[in-house]
Amino acid sequence: MTLHPRSLHACHRLAAFTIAGLSLINASCSPTWPVDVEAALAKAGGNRAELQRVLTHYRQHGNAEKLEAARFLIANMDGHGYTVTALYDAEGNEIPFDALDYADYNEARHAMEALEAEHGELEFKRKRFDDDLQTVTAAYLIENIDLAFEARRGKPWARTLSFEAFCRFVLPYRGSNEPLNSWRQACMERYADLEQRLTTPDRAHEAARLIRQDVHEWIRFNELYYLHPTDQGFDEICARRRGRCEDISNMMAYAMRANAIPTATDYTPYWADRDNNHAWEVVLDDHGRGHAALTNRAAKIYRKTFALQRENLAFRENDNEKVPRWLAGKSYIDVTAQYTDTSDVAVQLEHAPPESARFAYIAVFNGGEWKAIHWGEIQDGAVTFGAMGRNIAYLPAYYVEERLVPAGPPFIITKRGEIRTLRPDAAVPLTVAVAATAPTTPDADSGTNRPTIVVKPGNTYELFVWDDGWTSLGKLLAADEPVLFDAVPSAGLYWLVEEGSRRLERIFTIESGKQVWW
Repeated sequence: MTLHPRSLHACHRLAAFTIAGLSLINASCSPTWPVDVEAALAKAGGNRAELQRVLTHYRQHGNAEKLEAARFLIANMDGHGYTVTALYDAEGNEIPFDALDYADYNEARHAMEALEAEHGELEFKRKRFDDDLQTVTAAYLIENIDLAFEARRGKPWARTLSFEAFCRFVLPYRGSNEPLNSWRQACMERYADLEQRLTTPDRAHEAARLIRQDVHEWIRFNELYYLHPTDQGFDEICARRRGRCEDISNMMAYAMRANAIPTATDYTPYWADRDNNHAWEVVLDDHGRGHAALTNRAAKIYRKTFALQRENLAFRENDNEKVPRWLAGKSYIDVTAQYTDTSDVAVQLEHAPPESARFAYIAVFNGGEWKAIHWGEIQDGAVTFGAMGRNIAYLPAYYVEERLVPAGPPFIITKRGEIRTLRPDAAVPLTVAVAATAPTTPDADSGTNRPTIVVKPGNTYELFVWDDGWTSLGKLLAADEPVLFDAVPSAGLYWLVEEGSRRLERIFTIESGKQVWW
């Protein structure tokens, strides 16, 4: 079999593996594979035979491109798998809880708060991980590869799709950490008439728009699934027809990829101007570029990839240095600059790093605490954080005993890319009038706005200023709106918290006597 020149060129560019020896493919070839494939097979343990069966299948059939596709999937399979989460207390004991046992989010939240009153602070953590290398079957991979190629051959918009783009953005068989189900055939059948509904049959973006519209009508967002962080599989989503943004973006990926539309899931681990996170689908061009409209401010936007990204922190860490969970992934790339203006930020670390620390982190305020959003390597007491979103408040930090500790004062990157450090100045006190604890913010999940949370007469509020930690400036019982605090250090970063709340209020600065939210 002879490779088409375009396919051969694409294979040369495919980073995950080489194509040396493709012209020698036949059943009598030596059963050795490129180094990265051999490494994956070795890690597969008892499942090695299943993966080798896939490779042998395509070698024996003499299909060079399908063999190359199988190599790509196997070589990049490390780190992908099904993750089951559960609720744990501070001592590591599992606390039985399933949000889907309750009628809605509020009922499940109250049940979880009752458990926290009994057991202390609780956290969702990984309970089980079924590694694809050790569990995926030959039949599943072969079906996925064959149907992906069938869609590539049959869809008019896929005729100009390069082999590299196909492997990276159409071929992958999973969206995130969901259980594996067969989804390609079902999605091909659901959209069998797609070409007939298009005004221009070869336009991938028009096809994607119709699929997107259908999925949003088919699968509805439900905030109850915030408290069910185990990703749903295709069969579960079809049966329940609801989920969180991760589930919906996975369904989008299934539907798009089944129809040879190059797509990926982009996400921000933590919004920079409100709590929570978000994930969404994005249709890509042949160069792997694409973006969608943002509802909120994002410090970082990452793109999930199936291919391993060797520049990621996961490949740089050592045994003695733990990495924040969101930054430990092996298969994501930074695409912030495809969405918004960014700045590279050089930070002088004012607090000495912990012994043997190689990395520092930059954090945003989300869910009542600072969360690491990006990393940089420490060099001579300083660190540079690349391509950071603007109009956002940040904190440089270290990661010590699985906690962030400040490495210096917070700062703001302005809309113009200027850096403004926030240091409270007690020598210039202010009288601060605070009328709200959080501003109106869009909610990308529900498509609505979260209203401003105003100060309520009769409630007690505590004002904090950041000074290497949140320092209380006192409590006041609100008689009227706004609440007035005297002798407040100027030029700081502030946080007004209602007594008894879940501490999800937003941080702010005081500028020209007004609250400016971050």
